Amino acid sequence: MDPLSTANVDFCLDVFKELNRHNVGENIFFSPLSLLYALSMVLLGARGNSAGQMEKVLHFNRIAESLKPEFKASAKCSQAGRIHSAFGVLFSQINQPDSNYTLSMANRLYGTKAMMFHQQYLNCSEKLYQTTPQTVDFERSPEETRKTINAWVESKTNGKVTNLFGKGTIDPSCVMVLVNAVYFKGQWQNKFQERETIKTPFLLSGGKSVLVEMMYQTGTYKLAFIKEPRMQILELPYVNHKLSMIVLLPAGTASLEQIEKQLNMKTFYEWTSSANMIEREVEVHIPRFKLEMKYELNALLNSLGMTDIFNEIKADLSGISPAKGLHLSKVIHKSYVDVNEEGTEAAAATGDSFVVKRLPIRAQFMANHPFLFFIRHIPTNMIVFCGKLASP
Repeated sequence: MDPLSTANVDFCLDVFKELNRHNVGENIFFSPLSLLYALSMVLLGARGNSAGQMEKVLHFNRIAESLKPEFKASAKCSQAGRIHSAFGVLFSQINQPDSNYTLSMANRLYGTKAMMFHQQYLNCSEKLYQTTPQTVDFERSPEETRKTINAWVESKTNGKVTNLFGKGTIDPSCVMVLVNAVYFKGQWQNKFQERETIKTPFLLSGGKSVLVEMMYQTGTYKLAFIKEPRMQILELPYVNHKLSMIVLLPAGTASLEQIEKQLNMKTFYEWTSSANMIEREVEVHIPRFKLEMKYELNALLNSLGMTDIFNEIKADLSGISPAKGLHLSKVIHKSYVDVNEEGTEAAAATGDSFVVKRLPIRAQFMANHPFLFFIRHIPTNMIVFCGKLASP
């Protein structure tokens, strides 16, 4: 496994479990990849204990030793240059403009006017992360600043992520704010036909149910049956097989909580391994849904062990600026996903007759109760998004 994708999965599940603890029974949706990227921009200028804590929380502490030697030579941009250049390369692979999917991210650091960014930090942010930190006047014009940041985010995310900072959330005491917003829209490899979508009850965890627009199609998909905890795992590819959605659906009497309890990096890789995910004909029923989530992540990152960075006295961000008392005031993350019938017709499916002969019985995948889902970039094995649909 690539050490960066392992770090990405580890960090993803850490964040998911924290969000899950504090949002019991609610929908969850975030982008671990986008967050890793944004926090790495801060790590680039973090030093000492602050950097150590960040590397640990981002699971980068194990990477340094395992990265290929060519990255070790690129330490010009920071002590952790190897991680940043590796991450930059990987990110550009995922973020390639593709006519079949849109992945727009807005990552930027905003610092108070009183501080000066080190020129080297500006150069390295630009080179490694394609972003330039901005100085703004939090102190004198917090409201203007809020509007400026919101407008920038909106322009970067196809107008989908609006009002990232609500009225009054930016105040004169802000020193440095990390902005991180992401929008995704993909087309399925196999389109769901709108005429097949019907209203179907979706069972909520408390025994109640709500009516949802349930999409339906039959096709050849990778599907796994896991015995313990009992679940089905379905992989729905997007066009060009660059990205896919992996759905973890409890089966039989198993509950989503049982899956969540056993979910870690090892089990995630095991459950979704090629040994388990077998291509077969599947009747897929999955709800149409749209999620838009916003999280202020200071407390969450704090509880994972990234404490110093938010503390005016302890934070060491001397690689970003010589300013005293520099710390991260806010980390805001907002993400948006739209899952609907849209897609483009697949080319003639190969191996169909073979699958039908071997497995005369079609498998049923009926996502009419809460499930977890991950959107994965197949070539790099990175989890771009992670979510839980508790109530469509």
